[in-house]
Amino acid sequence: MFESLPDKVSIYEVSPRDGLQNEAAPIPLAAKQRLVDALLAAGIERLELTSFVSPRWVPQLADADELVRGVSARPGVTLSALCPNAKGFERARAVGLHEIAVFLSASETHNKKNTNKTVDQSIDTFSDVVPPALEAGMRVRAYVSTVWGCPYEGDVDPARSLAITQRLLALGCYQVSLGDTIGVGTPLQTRRLCQLFLAEVPADKIALHLHDTRGTALANALVGLELGVRDFDSSVAGLGGCPYAPGAAGNLATEDLVFMLHGMGIATGIDLEALIEAGRVAEAVTGRRLPGKVHQAGSFKLRG
Repeated sequence: MFESLPDKVSIYEVSPRDGLQNEAAPIPLAAKQRLVDALLAAGIERLELTSFVSPRWVPQLADADELVRGVSARPGVTLSALCPNAKGFERARAVGLHEIAVFLSASETHNKKNTNKTVDQSIDTFSDVVPPALEAGMRVRAYVSTVWGCPYEGDVDPARSLAITQRLLALGCYQVSLGDTIGVGTPLQTRRLCQLFLAEVPADKIALHLHDTRGTALANALVGLELGVRDFDSSVAGLGGCPYAPGAAGNLATEDLVFMLHGMGIATGIDLEALIEAGRVAEAVTGRRLPGKVHQAGSFKLRG
């Protein structure tokens, strides 16, 4: 085990979007900007800011255009946003984003509840988003949710998730993030999923998006790391959830992931102490205690 660890892992921070979208109380624009500034100050290099969806569906993200326009990122930082359709893509292009993301679910029921479309209809919609985005010089990432299990259908056939992933890559997405949306994955299941995908898809085309609903996210990330996955989605202090997946509270906490990776000698480009401070900002912004373990316990320095 751990015979070929990488020198560096890429972390894709999703707290401003996936983290805040499920908050019941409205979050003011200025508070979101404080969180984004704190994350960038910690060294986050890939940051998903928001989603260009209708405010009727996700009222918490109604300020998407203003938020993106207000962000000033250093060179080398990738800012992104979800774009469910051509209208969302046009909004993203208008505010100057160079990367967007599309999303769908591996299970039909969750996809219909989340997007009001079948899986095939979602992919057809992406044909109006991905090619124009590529022509405009933008990169496109994709999410496939409920890969480990669906709150409505139960088990999801891994071959189905793989086929969807291959269609998204063929469409032009540079990477597909596989989501354990309700946090039901176990390490053995994750091993089998990763082995299936990595036998067909290059490792740099795959990322893991793990929720910690049942406390297994970090263990599943470790399995993916061992098998060659080098890209992981996470959310500061474990902030997040999915409004269309009952019980899907809490993403893998970025601090927990960074603490583990740094302790294994793997670089992330992130300052853990500054990241912990960003978690405090997230807690202040949401007005509630957040579940991340390192967020609660703090970092650890060996005594000389």
